[in-house]
Amino acid sequence: MKKTSKNTPAEASFAEVVQLIETARKHAFHAVNTTLIELYWQVGAYISRKIESAEWGDGVVEQLAAYLAHTQPGLRGFTRRNLFRMRQFYETYRNDEKVSPLVRQLSWSHHLIIISQSKREEEREFYLRMAIKEQWGKRELEHQFKAALYERTVLHPPKVSPVVTQIHPDALEVFKDAYLLEFLGLPDGHDEADLHRGLLHKLKDFLVELGRDFCFVGSEFPLQVGKRDFALDLLFFHRGLNCLVAIELKVGRFEPEYLGKLEFYLEALDRDVKKPHENPAIGLLLCASKDAEVVEYALRRSLSPALIAEYQTQLPDKKLLQAKLHEFYLENLAAEGEL
Repeated sequence: MKKTSKNTPAEASFAEVVQLIETARKHAFHAVNTTLIELYWQVGAYISRKIESAEWGDGVVEQLAAYLAHTQPGLRGFTRRNLFRMRQFYETYRNDEKVSPLVRQLSWSHHLIIISQSKREEEREFYLRMAIKEQWGKRELEHQFKAALYERTVLHPPKVSPVVTQIHPDALEVFKDAYLLEFLGLPDGHDEADLHRGLLHKLKDFLVELGRDFCFVGSEFPLQVGKRDFALDLLFFHRGLNCLVAIELKVGRFEPEYLGKLEFYLEALDRDVKKPHENPAIGLLLCASKDAEVVEYALRRSLSPALIAEYQTQLPDKKLLQAKLHEFYLENLAAEGEL
């Protein structure tokens, strides 16, 4: 029986045509979304001007919704509620010169989530920029609000060695002080093997938590130094920083001696694995807990680009973080003499 090739030259050409179609679909989707957001912006601006000039009352907006439903059968999205949302959308961003040019890059669903759940102007800008940068879908954006990403980012910046800021100044915008791994469903008393196995099993979710530019390289990555063999827990590559990222897992609290082993791995990666055009590798110790003062002491004199972060197996108490953030802003205002 004659065997046939699974990938003929013709099929390879067909795949190129499929790629062209997919690219065109993406462009069409973005074009439609941009046009739709622009329309909502213009309608919101029109309604806002009419109400601010006292030409219209709130009741006129309800009449407009009824008129559109009658004269434009099949037109969706122009209910009374949505028309007021368009007005809110316009009034939220119209005076923000930094943010208003970005609003057309997200869908209407994204904007509704951001506007309804953000409590501060800075929070809105944070989630808007992050959603664009990370290309979050609606569900992921909602998850980041539940995970209090903004509050955690402001209150707990990543703990890094001084070398990180020298070699990789953009790393502070890439890494976090704590990573949420609630999707693993880890039991109490789990060990490093459970953690390692769970991250590999849920690698897609872990990559989302790490960030868009992280690419998985390998697990228990082999390193040979002298006549001895070593295995690095997880190895990634970050496209933006153009460097390898070594991750070591610890299920207990951070201990200073862990840093020495990580620095050893970074030296091995830079000597034997790093390509000439890449930047020096970064190391991330992911621990179950850490004492801030111990971390600060350990990192102060580290000569390697290293970071220390926690992993958390449950979503944080968002109300508690919001209260702490409120105190944080009040303290800053007091320090600046504005209170």
